[in-house]
Amino acid sequence: MSENQGMSVAKPNDQGENIKNEITKYLRFWYWFVLSVIIALLSSYFYLRYTPKVYSSTAKIKILNKSKGLELPSSAFVFNRSNINLENEIEILKSYRIIEEAVNKLNLTMRFYEEGNVLTTEIDDFPFKLSKTISNDSILNFATYRIEVKKDAFYVSAKNSEAVIEIPDFNSYQVKHPFPFEIQFLGKNDALPYIGRTYLVQFVPMSSATMQLKGALDVTMLGKGSDLLKLTHSSQSKYRSQRTLNVVIDVFNNDGINDRQEISKRTIDFIDDRFKSLAFELDSIEVDIKDFKKSNNFITVESDAELGLSQRTVSEGQVFDVENQLVISELLKESLLAENSESDLLPSNIGIADSNINTLINQYNELVLERNRLLVSGLENNPNVQILNDKLLNVERNIEESINSYKAQLEATKTQLVKRNQKYINQVSSLPLKEKLLRPRIRQQEIKQTLYLFLLQKREEAAINLAITEPSIKVVEYALSGGAPISPNSRNIYLLALILGLAVPFGAIYGINLLNTKIRGKNDVVNSVGNIPILAELPKIKSGKLVFDNPTDRSVQSEAFRILSANVNYILPPSDDGKGKVVFCTSTIKGEGKTYVGMNLSLALSSINKKVLLIGADLRNPQVHTYVDKDKNQAGLSNFLHDETVDWKKTLIKGFDKHPNHDILLSGSIPPNPTQLLTNGRFEQLINEAKNLYDYVIVDTAPTILVTDTLLISKLADATIYLVRADYTEKNLLEFSKNLNNSGKLKNMAYVLNGVGASRAYGYSYNYGYGYGYGSQE
Repeated sequence: MSENQGMSVAKPNDQGENIKNEITKYLRFWYWFVLSVIIALLSSYFYLRYTPKVYSSTAKIKILNKSKGLELPSSAFVFNRSNINLENEIEILKSYRIIEEAVNKLNLTMRFYEEGNVLTTEIDDFPFKLSKTISNDSILNFATYRIEVKKDAFYVSAKNSEAVIEIPDFNSYQVKHPFPFEIQFLGKNDALPYIGRTYLVQFVPMSSATMQLKGALDVTMLGKGSDLLKLTHSSQSKYRSQRTLNVVIDVFNNDGINDRQEISKRTIDFIDDRFKSLAFELDSIEVDIKDFKKSNNFITVESDAELGLSQRTVSEGQVFDVENQLVISELLKESLLAENSESDLLPSNIGIADSNINTLINQYNELVLERNRLLVSGLENNPNVQILNDKLLNVERNIEESINSYKAQLEATKTQLVKRNQKYINQVSSLPLKEKLLRPRIRQQEIKQTLYLFLLQKREEAAINLAITEPSIKVVEYALSGGAPISPNSRNIYLLALILGLAVPFGAIYGINLLNTKIRGKNDVVNSVGNIPILAELPKIKSGKLVFDNPTDRSVQSEAFRILSANVNYILPPSDDGKGKVVFCTSTIKGEGKTYVGMNLSLALSSINKKVLLIGADLRNPQVHTYVDKDKNQAGLSNFLHDETVDWKKTLIKGFDKHPNHDILLSGSIPPNPTQLLTNGRFEQLINEAKNLYDYVIVDTAPTILVTDTLLISKLADATIYLVRADYTEKNLLEFSKNLNNSGKLKNMAYVLNGVGASRAYGYSYNYGYGYGYGSQE
């Protein structure tokens, strides 16, 4: 083992070494991490064990296009895009009205729980029959009832009430009670498996149940260009989640169907109402037309015109016939009157319609012919001829009278026929006016009839639409549940527990290190002081002797000070005068172990057969006497400095029997003016005399930041050991000591790090480093 082991100077920062040091800071507390991880995993186990499992159910539906009929193709049709607004459908699906109807159908105003020793679990239903006796709208406040299944009865009580009502024979129908429900086991043997169990039924107001389901229901779109919606619901029961989603889908579908059916129903009702008014209006119009035709002797324009024209034609023919008869009658009369010869025959069958005249003409002609025969054989005066002439005159007068009478009759007939013909003419000429008056009535009738037929057709269409209303959605996938619960997620919980188990101690250690401004180890000193050497790291002694009085001691403490004593020689300046070396031990503040180090360094040097003098130069707070069990006021350095008659050699003591080369000069009585005493020249005299007598003079001086005593005598030192203590000295104090060295106020300064054995902040193990090869003694 090299003699200068443990001596360090500042080196360039090595990244790998820094990383190693940082990791070592945490690995040395590995038991914290193990304990924290175990606690976190156990906590996760019990959390998973007693946390209700929540399962997720999903369903998928497609929103069908509600447009119908012949429509012009829109841009959405041309570019094959849906014109369904899925955001609106989602809002309708999650609307309070839809959810409330679903809550009513599902009867979600009641919730069922089974009470366990640790966990109360929500269940789908009770193993016995429970019937609610109040309507959902009557539930205004939350209420919970506790049902205990005992050997022969139910025991029911309100959650916050101590009053318990017994329901014998498991049948509440036979017992008068104030509860809003009835419970019953159908068979007494059915209760046996459940004896000793406790159940809870909770009544939830309709509004709260609706809002809870509204919040638990999640509806999302499956892609931007899709018409599909995904419905998700989570609860402690797979069956209840599936049933809830399916009922919500049915309610939403029926709502869309009812909307369209409502249109058809309202259409039918409107048409039925219109039918009544149209029927009345049609009856009124038809009665008006009937009265108009009746009063105007009018059927239709066509028939009346045809009839009038035919009657007029007939009438005019009759007038023509009458006038023809008048002309013939007049001609016949003229023929009859114009005849001078009685032998002329009258024309017969000339068209006279009167049979009497025709008979008389025939008779007249026969008489004329008979007379003419008689005249051929006889004369005018023939009596037979005379008789025939007389008859002819009579017949002629009869014919004339008949013709006159016939003409008078024809004139009368002609007058009547002319009047009738005029009537027919007037009737035909009045038809346009009648048609004009009738046309508005006919038009109103046709309008009402057309409207009636149109409404009748629409009513049939509405009735058909009502009967075959198409659904508003298509169920792509009914509610399905996954096998594993979504909450709590055991894998995530354990992973989180592992992370927390590692993060908590890591954060604690990091926080402690971050808030700890004390020096933890050698690296803290090296990083702060630069090139000032560190002679040794001294372990912290938890128990046992603070000094080793046995020169052959091989404890950790002894070996550490032997290393320090060896390293001190490397900072002492070489000299050939044979005088001893003076080493000051100082620190920034008290409590850093300068007296402890000075004492043990002197003993370490003494153990290698060197003459050593230990001087207690901390006159303000002397501590050397505590290591040798001497009185603080025993004569020593202060007495020598104050009194010139005092010989310092006579005040020396032997503190340790096994160290014959070791002498101690105590501090002496505490003076009121230590600064003046140390600078009066006698301390320098003492040092010079001691250097001639001893190989090493170890001086325990006062802290540098508190008083100036050390700085006033620092020129007398060959080397200055500056003590810093792990977990005690503040890091910012290193800057003060560094400035003392850089300014030359302390001569040949080097650091000693005290009290690092326990913390092992950077992995240095004194049990290994000093115990190797030295037996079992620690």
